[in-house]
Amino acid sequence: MTLTQDTPPLENGNRPTRMEFERRYHTMPDVKKANLTERTVYIAPPVRYKGHGEPHSNIMASLGFYTA
Repeated sequence: MTLTQDTPPLENGNRPTRMEFERRYHTMPDVKKANLTERTVYIAPPVRYKGHGEPHSNIMASLGFYTA
């Protein structure tokens, strides 16, 4: 399925029913994580390398050296 004019995209704070959430979620392949909690949509922002991946890899390398 693809997003059409009659299917608005999911956005943070939307309050669709579960069926509507599922229908709209499946039309948005670019959205990786979206949750429906108590009828409120929560979409996680994409994780960036500089903000998450780089510090994570530095910590893991340091722990690896410490363990060795």
